[in-house]
Amino acid sequence: MTSPVPTSLAITYPHQQRRAFWLRQLHQWHWISSALCLTAMLLFAFSGITLNHASQIEAHPHVTKKTGHLPDSLLHLLKEAQATTQIQTDQSKALPESIRSWLTSQLAIRVDQQIPEWSPEEVYVALPRPGGDAWLRMSLDDGTLEYELTDGGWIAYINDLHKGRNTGTAWNYLIDGFAVLCLTFCVTGFFLLKMHAANRPSTWPLVLFGVVLPLLLALTFVH
Repeated sequence: MTSPVPTSLAITYPHQQRRAFWLRQLHQWHWISSALCLTAMLLFAFSGITLNHASQIEAHPHVTKKTGHLPDSLLHLLKEAQATTQIQTDQSKALPESIRSWLTSQLAIRVDQQIPEWSPEEVYVALPRPGGDAWLRMSLDDGTLEYELTDGGWIAYINDLHKGRNTGTAWNYLIDGFAVLCLTFCVTGFFLLKMHAANRPSTWPLVLFGVVLPLLLALTFVH
């Protein structure tokens, strides 16, 4: 005859099953989130250091200038676009496609859908970008154009990636996704700490130290 299962085992077995289930889930989400955000976390950690010491890192911006002249057909098209903009009071009109294509093919200047500033004398297009700046000016009188690009270097580039400055919609969505992954990584890490804390007495003192230290520094030295 089979002996009955002890009451203590009957009580602890479901608890052990639940613990094993949650450990598997937490470990899975923890390593998946860490794998997905590893590269981005390294980038943001490194750029956090360069941003914090931006005044001590010497920059050597490189400036590139280009000049040119719009063909008469494109100048006529540009004047028509400017006149249409004034009549319709529509200041959100991009440059005509043919002008943008000519700028790209002839001068390697990408304007895309950037909105220009229209005036009776000229068209000015600001072309901000991560790690630098650029602008394009085209005269409505004779079609002469000027272009200037300032490249701040790769440190400036990753700093702007960190801040999401002039990086476009896709990169902003990536930052949001990266933030969600980091939250997942931290929350699952916290619960893993909680589940292993009984066998690691230093767990909660270290967690408390990680909370108190930044708080004390902020209250004491940040004004």
